[in-house]
Amino acid sequence: MKFGLMLRGLAMGIAEVVPGVSGGTIAFVTGIYDELLRTLAGLDFGLLRVWRQQGFARMWQDYNLQFLVVLGCGMVVGVLLFAKLMHFALDTAPPVVWALFFGLIVFSIIDMARALPLRLLLPFGLLGTVLGLLVANLVPTPLEPSLWLIAGGGALAVSAWLLPAVSGSFLLLVLGLYDTVLLAISQLQFDVLLALVGGCAVGMLLFSRFLHWLMSNYRPPAISLLVGFMLGSLVKLWPWSVAGTPMLPSAYAAQLGEPAWLIPSLVSMVLGVLIIWGLARIKT
Repeated sequence: MKFGLMLRGLAMGIAEVVPGVSGGTIAFVTGIYDELLRTLAGLDFGLLRVWRQQGFARMWQDYNLQFLVVLGCGMVVGVLLFAKLMHFALDTAPPVVWALFFGLIVFSIIDMARALPLRLLLPFGLLGTVLGLLVANLVPTPLEPSLWLIAGGGALAVSAWLLPAVSGSFLLLVLGLYDTVLLAISQLQFDVLLALVGGCAVGMLLFSRFLHWLMSNYRPPAISLLVGFMLGSLVKLWPWSVAGTPMLPSAYAAQLGEPAWLIPSLVSMVLGVLIIWGLARIKT
């Protein structure tokens, strides 16, 4: 069992609990993004042929399944252990939670951008920033949750999960499917869950291949675009926002009549930086 990989999966699971935060961001800034894309893009039905002809051990090795299993176990543990805690924190002291992820993303942007040439960072980063702002300002549109729509929402959500700074749970929220999915999980509605898992599987297999091709052939401009995308998404993570409008802590407290949690939020922001810095330096 790879301890560093399990910790990354744990962090990805925690990130996915919060609408607006992407597990793909954690994968990207902690150094496992390329391996994740390569492994997912390599999955196909040839896996069954290798298993049948050369045995389970060869299939396990050739398709890098240990990586996916350890990472997936970490994510499941992260969701199960921290889902209630994160939701409690969001209800009690939301600026502290958003500050944690705000600090994480800001540090990640700086860390990634400093390795990119300015001639690529400026045009592609600007384009990514515009796209990130557009996505961050999408307005939830409640739709009738048919099984086909849930499958399509799953495909979009898992595609978003693979992109740094785009949250799968946020896209489900935009489509009006977030509550439906949470209810299906809590009540074990198997028809809804099967549609969701099927959509996720299709979306993951197709989109991972595209992203792997993009990173293999156009890596510097692609990363520049993603850095801009992450920068644009920061508006969604600003700790002191009301109805999607960022404001100063004092204005936040005055408008809501609640504490701004300024000092705890600043500490949380620094903690986010330290977490991502530490994860990036733990060997997988």
